[in-house]
Amino acid sequence: MARQANKAKEEIELPAIDEQGINDAMNTITTIQSEYNEERDLVNQLLGQAQMADAFSKFSRTVRTSKLAFIKQNKLYQLLKGKKTPNGSEFSGTWEDFCNLLNLSVDKVDLDIQNLQSFGEEALESMSRMGIGYRELRQYRKLPEDQKTALIEVAKAGDKEALVELAEEFIAKNAKEKEQLKKENSNLQADYKALSKRNADVAKEKEELAIKLAQFEMKTVPLDERLEPFKKQIAETQSRIDELLEQQRQYVALADKLQKEIMENDPDYDPEQPYSLPESLRATLTILQQSLKLTSSQSKLIYNDFWVNFSDDILPEFSETLIDN
Repeated sequence: MARQANKAKEEIELPAIDEQGINDAMNTITTIQSEYNEERDLVNQLLGQAQMADAFSKFSRTVRTSKLAFIKQNKLYQLLKGKKTPNGSEFSGTWEDFCNLLNLSVDKVDLDIQNLQSFGEEALESMSRMGIGYRELRQYRKLPEDQKTALIEVAKAGDKEALVELAEEFIAKNAKEKEQLKKENSNLQADYKALSKRNADVAKEKEELAIKLAQFEMKTVPLDERLEPFKKQIAETQSRIDELLEQQRQYVALADKLQKEIMENDPDYDPEQPYSLPESLRATLTILQQSLKLTSSQSKLIYNDFWVNFSDDILPEFSETLIDN
């Protein structure tokens, strides 16, 4: 019997493959990996160069400092986090640990970078070749910007004698000016003390003169004339007190209005049940209560002092007062 051919299997339709998208994604991943590796390689390269720096001349130290400044500014040392150090420990990824890997003091490296930023690579390299040390560089950094700029230009020219002479001239000039300012400041303080003493003496003299004048007026000016300004001041003070008390009355009225608004707008408010006002309003009411209490207590103290001294001298028709009530 003749063998029958198998029926062709039905073709399975697959979704279209986005080849362009896949290529773009792969290219992006490759680029990111490449950039990361380049930065890591750069740090490793700089690390290797910096470890060799001790065998170089001072010129190489300046170049090394420039590279270390670049590493610190861009925090490239963090890319070595987790890398094994020569002693087998794991690098923490800090700037101090990075300097320790190079057998360098972080304080010394930071000082070198500070000098580099202050004077620039060319001038610093020239001063290093001249034998200018850290002590001198520290003095130079403290100079005003215009003087520091002048030193940098001389340093670039490579004339050590001119550089040292100019620096000493600047330092001596600044020291002299500082001493002069210190002396002037001391003189100003002395003048201020003398003036303060003179002002105190004048104030004391004015006070004594006022007492003498008052005593003289008591003897020469009629009592009624001396009491007129006093009564006027009392009236003016009372007017100001009335204004302030009116403000406090308004504060009480405003607080009452706010309380009613809150109750009216609260759907859960029940006049038959205890009600608690919002915390913020209660705090404000407490402040107002303390203000009213202080005003009342001070007024009573003043009145009591007055009453102790003059109660027997009050005219009968004015003996009944609001305070007594």
